[in-house]
Order: sequence, then structure tokens, then C-alpha cells
Amino acid sequence: MATLHLLSHSPFNDGRFDNCLLLLGDDDAILLTGEAAYALQPGSKPAQELLALPVGNALFALQEDLQARGLDELPTRVIAVDYPGFVELTTRFDKVNAWL
Repeated sequence: MATLHLLSHSPFNDGRFDNCLLLLGDDDAILLTGEAAYALQPGSKPAQELLALPVGNALFALQEDLQARGLDELPTRVIAVDYPGFVELTTRFDKVNAWL
């Protein structure tokens, strides 16, 4: 059963990001929103960890949050989505887990 993991907090402030990666299933995906977009800062440890995930783990980021943080150039494996795309993702997966 594939899960979409929603991360909205900075990966540099607490353990939610690391805990999410530990619990990630083979077909699970991650959607970065809000401060979690900072995980894609080039050369950062979180970015390296995300890009090292198996190809079965899709990576998404909310376009508006990327733009607000000046993260315009993304690794090819990260798919930027708008709000309608966000909603579509929540219907594509069996479960959605928000890391509040």
C-alpha cells in the first residue's frame, strides 16, 4: 500500500525529515511543502539523502514554495507540482501521512 508523505517543516530543525526517510516504503513518495522545500538546497545533507533514495520513491515539491524560497533549479528527479497537482497526488496514493 503506497503512501504519500507530506513534509512541511524544515529538515534542519527536528527529526521529522529523518524519521520520514526511515519509514519510507518501497513505493512511497514524498511531497515537500513550506519550509520542507529547503531540503532541496543544492549540496545540503537532506538533498543528498533525497537524491540517494531508490527510484521507486517519487519526489515532489510544491512549486509555489520552491519559488518563495528561491529554489528554481531542481534535480531532474524532483517533480514540481501546483496546487491542483497536490490534490491529484493525494488521490493517487492509498494513504497520505502528514508529518505535523
